[in-house]
Amino acid sequence: MSKQQDIALSIRNAYGKGVIDPVRNKVTDNSAAYAIQQINTDFWIQSGRRLVGRKIGLTSKAIQQQLGVNQPDFGALFADCAFGSGEVIDCTTLLQPKAEAEIAFVLKKDLSYQKHTYADVIDATAYVLPCIEIIDSRIKDWDIQFIDTVADNASSGLYVVGSKPVSLSKVDVEMCGMKMECNGEVVSTGMGMACLGNPLNAVVWLANKMVEVGAPLKAGDLILSGALGPMVSVKAGDYFKASISGLGSVSVQFSNNKI
Repeated sequence: MSKQQDIALSIRNAYGKGVIDPVRNKVTDNSAAYAIQQINTDFWIQSGRRLVGRKIGLTSKAIQQQLGVNQPDFGALFADCAFGSGEVIDCTTLLQPKAEAEIAFVLKKDLSYQKHTYADVIDATAYVLPCIEIIDSRIKDWDIQFIDTVADNASSGLYVVGSKPVSLSKVDVEMCGMKMECNGEVVSTGMGMACLGNPLNAVVWLANKMVEVGAPLKAGDLILSGALGPMVSVKAGDYFKASISGLGSVSVQFSNNKI
């Protein structure tokens, strides 16, 4: 077993069971981290999981500076990680979850050009939805740098999407305001421009990146474009509701089972 395969296995084994030490001392470059992510993505697909899209992480300039990088990262989204608004999530499936609110894009056309534009992404978008992403880390105490989060599928956990699709022409994704509440208390606020200046910038970046790595975005793909405000830790029994102007709201209840 190669070093990359060994690290990939340790990450897979950590899901729902226990955290591991950072992997950045075992791998030293970003391409190796993405290779580890891809090993696990391939394993999961071969095991019967359905790939339904991608998530974009590190879209905050402050977080990029904190981790010493100048670009976002991406991870794979699977159908068995999807929840609908109002559903209950079993906390025992999570390790150290955090919630963040963002805009989800659903594509109606492939994005396969080497260089994409706003016009390409707008034309390819069927609709957008409000989303609460439950990020999680298999790395102990969230002690992550870029290599750690990339290898760990961009710290992907679960995601909850709203039920009312909205055309991009009906919402200003740059200036839209976001408010996220936990148990009725506002715990995070932000707006579209917090995501790389505009969530469309994030989707354009992802479209270009996926062509670069040989896995272009396809019609039907769900894209989580990145957080609109600060992430918030989740504990058992919490109820979260995120409202985004022009998009409506999305909510999720966490079970009382201990995390």
